[in-house]
Amino acid sequence: MEKTSTLMWALLIGVPVLCLVLYKVILRICFGVVIVPEDRIGLVTKKFVLLGKQELPEGRIVATNGEAGFQGQTLAPGIYFWKWIWQYSITFQPFTIIPTGKIGLVLAKDGTELETGKILARKVPCDSYQDAVSFLQNGGRKGRQTGIITPGSYRINTFLFDVEITDTITVPENAVGIVTTMEGKALETGAIAGRTVESHNNFQDVDTFLENGGYKGLQEQVVLAGTYFIHPWFAKIELVKMTEIAIGHVGVVISYVGNDGIDISGAEFKHGNIVAKGQKGVWAEPLGPGKYPINPYTMNVELVPTTNLVLNWASARSEAHQLDKNLCTITVRSKDGFTFNLDVSQIIHIPTNEAPKVIARFGNMSNLVTQVLEPTIGNYFRNSAQGSDVISFLTSRKERQESAKEHIGHVLEQYNVFGVDTLIGDIVPPETLMKTLTDRKIAEEQKVTYDTERLAQETRQKLEKETAIADMQKEIVKADQGVWIAERLADASVKKATGDANSVRLQANADSDRMKLMAAGEAEKVRLLAKAEAERTEWIAKAEAERIALTGKAEAEKILATGQASAESYKLAVEAMGGNNFTQLKVMEAIGAQNIRIMPDVLIGGGEGANGPISGLLGLRLLEDVAKKNNDKNTSNEASENK
Repeated sequence: MEKTSTLMWALLIGVPVLCLVLYKVILRICFGVVIVPEDRIGLVTKKFVLLGKQELPEGRIVATNGEAGFQGQTLAPGIYFWKWIWQYSITFQPFTIIPTGKIGLVLAKDGTELETGKILARKVPCDSYQDAVSFLQNGGRKGRQTGIITPGSYRINTFLFDVEITDTITVPENAVGIVTTMEGKALETGAIAGRTVESHNNFQDVDTFLENGGYKGLQEQVVLAGTYFIHPWFAKIELVKMTEIAIGHVGVVISYVGNDGIDISGAEFKHGNIVAKGQKGVWAEPLGPGKYPINPYTMNVELVPTTNLVLNWASARSEAHQLDKNLCTITVRSKDGFTFNLDVSQIIHIPTNEAPKVIARFGNMSNLVTQVLEPTIGNYFRNSAQGSDVISFLTSRKERQESAKEHIGHVLEQYNVFGVDTLIGDIVPPETLMKTLTDRKIAEEQKVTYDTERLAQETRQKLEKETAIADMQKEIVKADQGVWIAERLADASVKKATGDANSVRLQANADSDRMKLMAAGEAEKVRLLAKAEAERTEWIAKAEAERIALTGKAEAEKILATGQASAESYKLAVEAMGGNNFTQLKVMEAIGAQNIRIMPDVLIGGGEGANGPISGLLGLRLLEDVAKKNNDKNTSNEASENK
């Protein structure tokens, strides 16, 4: 069953195909019909010529005028008649496809012979090598072609052309392409690279390059980052990194190409040619920090640090710039015959405008170090050490360092270099001398120790002596203090007496002045008081006179009134009491008013007993006491009244 099914499918497919083939064969035989598919071209081979004898010229393999052989004319996709099978052989060829990122290199199998010395045939009009007839008729030459085929699809006659597909040239970022051409004029005598020519689109247009006089070999011009259709049979591209100048440096350009420049360094500088930018020689204008597309085969860029540069003459010690990697510790010999080593550091500075002169003189920074700095500094310290012994050299390090800075700085100025500072590092004296010095130092320290102990003992003895003296010092101090106090008291007495005398003298003078002032003031006061008193007295006299007058008048009236009243009173009393009684009453009133004693205070009698003479004496004594108390009382009353 399965075999039957397979056979049926084979018949269904094979029969139509067979019919189609038979149909094409019949058309080809009967009408010479050729059908070229759309993705093919037809390569035609003519087997013979019907009329006349037409043969290809000698050396030719592709016919352009109907000769027998490979035909230059190809058949594009389509239907063609009268291509009889017995006269023409048709080969279907796929299109030539150049992928993206590729180019096609063309090799012509037929054409005019190349000129002597040429390796590439110039491009002729031929529709990107798709028109073989035009190529041959326009003088296309045999061999490798200068023209390339860019990405795309092409109807290339492979009877005439072989196409080799290759990569495009890509120059990455931070790189440049160094170009070396295999075609062009020979370089001029003395030149190492071809001069720059215009309009060849970065070496992509080979024919324009050659027509404009491009040179064969290394080119001055470089190719920057990008992708290029550069013909690898014409030019080789070498990729190198861009020249980078770090911050703190400048790049002095030494150009090996260009016109011979005029030296602009001046008459005083006689160590090389310094020229303007673009000329052959050392450029006067250095390049600042950055990246530059420099062709290292035509130009050399020497980096020169413009910051302070430190160089070390020391073992196993080198800075990052590595200019001092070959420098080592300086070995010197002293006056007393000792050999010792010392480390030295030299700081230099090269100004930007002096960098081209340094490179013109020495070629590079390494030569500056080996030809100037190394011998100058080494010889200075060797000469300096020969005039001194080791100990003096060690102890006068600061002075020698300052002297070295001055001397070396003066020398470097002659080479357009500024000496910033010279520093002496580690000094390594001979081991035997160091042992001697160490022993001497130990002995000195021991001596100091012994001296210290001796001083300590002396101090202890002195302390004990002072302690003993201090124990007796109490009485001595007391006596001394007594003398001192007496002297001070005497001095105080003298000073007090002197002060009192001065005080009395000053007080007397003050009292005299005060008395004078008081007398003057008192006189003025008396004068004013006298005047005021006179005026007051006069006023008082007038007032008193008036008062007396008024008082007298009033008193007279009072006396008169009193008299009249008394008289009236006496008159009435007399009338009431009688004359004798009234008189006795007045006498008693007078006695009472005058305190007239009628009876004695003590009455002493002559009889015996209690009222005898003794009682009388006691009474007299009592009377005296009472009288004394009365007197004291009166005196106190008078004093109170006076107050």
